[in-house]
Amino acid sequence: MKRMKTKFLISGLLTSALLLGACGADDAIENNTSTEDSQEVAKEGFPIVEEPIKMSLMAPGTGLAEWKDMPTLQQYEEMTNIEFEYSTPPLNDFETNLNLAFASGDLPDILFAPGTDSLTPAMEVDYGKQGLLLPLNDLIDDYAPNLSQLMEERPDIRKSITTSDGNIYALPGIVDGDTASWIRGPIWINGDWMDALDIEEVPSTIDELYDMLVRFRDEDPNGNGKADEIPLSDVKMDSTRPWLLAAFGMKEWGIEEVNDEVRYAPITDNYRGYLEFMNKLYEEELLDSEVFSQADEQKKAKGEENRLGMFPDWFSFFTTGQNEEDSIVNPMMGPLTSDYSEEPLFPINPGINRGTFAISTTNPNPAAAIRWVDYMYSEEGYEFFNRGPEGYLWEWEDEEEGIKRYNPDIKATTREEYKGEITPFYGISTPGHETAMDPIGGEKTEFEKFILKETEEKIIPYGEVSYPLVYLTPEEQEIVGEIEVDLETYVRNSEAQFITGELELTEEGWDNYISTIENMNLDEYIQVYQDAFDRWKSSN
Repeated sequence: MKRMKTKFLISGLLTSALLLGACGADDAIENNTSTEDSQEVAKEGFPIVEEPIKMSLMAPGTGLAEWKDMPTLQQYEEMTNIEFEYSTPPLNDFETNLNLAFASGDLPDILFAPGTDSLTPAMEVDYGKQGLLLPLNDLIDDYAPNLSQLMEERPDIRKSITTSDGNIYALPGIVDGDTASWIRGPIWINGDWMDALDIEEVPSTIDELYDMLVRFRDEDPNGNGKADEIPLSDVKMDSTRPWLLAAFGMKEWGIEEVNDEVRYAPITDNYRGYLEFMNKLYEEELLDSEVFSQADEQKKAKGEENRLGMFPDWFSFFTTGQNEEDSIVNPMMGPLTSDYSEEPLFPINPGINRGTFAISTTNPNPAAAIRWVDYMYSEEGYEFFNRGPEGYLWEWEDEEEGIKRYNPDIKATTREEYKGEITPFYGISTPGHETAMDPIGGEKTEFEKFILKETEEKIIPYGEVSYPLVYLTPEEQEIVGEIEVDLETYVRNSEAQFITGELELTEEGWDNYISTIENMNLDEYIQVYQDAFDRWKSSN
């Protein structure tokens, strides 16, 4: 859950100006649905408008290319007759820039791929109510046939993006591909180390995991004659944590739903069991001693030196430096059981990423903007934006048969980065409908088959969504905003202290931890999410 205190402060700065403009906000929303000069917006096909129009767009940039130079966007401008002025501050600075834009009221016509870290559900409700974000309900019905069809087929989509006031202020990214169920990159096991130690099966219990990590530490699996192996590594536990929490019967490091009851996982006995296990790994040098201090680059450097036994990443070769084919030897860690959880469990993604596209109320062309983004919810449109146009990442091998091949001049290890140079669909939370596209080359690569097999065997059968995608009322947001930042900060700091032994997991230490959290109005915090869950469950 995103920390929201900053957003409410910014909202406060806007209040005076918005009171002056409130009378005109409804008129702007009602009348702002046609293009400038009253051009007709085509409800299907291209171009979207007959005469070129211009819009401004703000999005997080990955730094690989200027958006105006991306061939995908250049070609799409020609297809649609919609030109853009792009503002793409770096990913690390995007949230700050977006907050300043809201605070000043100087918003672009379109917010593209901000994601829920920068455009939180609370901000959608807050800025929608204040008249800064345009309600999209009618626009979707009239000008977004692809998204409308998806929402008819999957009612959970509309349910998950409709705010507490009944409006939709931001469009989602809908994920149905091979890795759609992943909440983040899995934990991978060094397959060469397993082979060196004749370990034939991945662990299925916490005890088996512990035994394997001990062998990684003691038996020189990298074969260099040095005791330099690191059995398990991560960066601040942020990627490893959710998979290991599941071994102790938890789906989320915060609010989660269990049998229709909402609870706060970090105060449960299950969580204490997780902390005790992680402290044991840390004390016995089975967990990286730099886990809470290193950056991702340091973790990757250790992986490239063949010093890591287990590590999280989207794909294992991102850490090891192997190519895709060689990385197939590294199996995915499966669900683990323990005394706290006798049934295998893994948290999974609901397949809906909110906050990926919004329109400001000052946009003179909202109908054209919705048509522009709706293409990304079609199979053809998503493939176009995900892979770029012909002649860059791919070329035709047999156009009549629909068979493509990768550009032979681009190495497999650099394809993803190259994609970030030709299309905005790289490294950010984009709108659209991600599906399992036809593989380039006519059939899936061995690596793609491996990923699908691991996912189908180890994640999907045991997956549960930790908590549905809900929206809070403004009153509930205020309660959560007053509690959440301090609560999350305390829990995060305490985790590091308990794992490293700075705080002892004695009865007294645990009781002090629990009482501190309970004194942060935890009951009220949980009740907000229980009420929101009950509304979500009873809604159509």
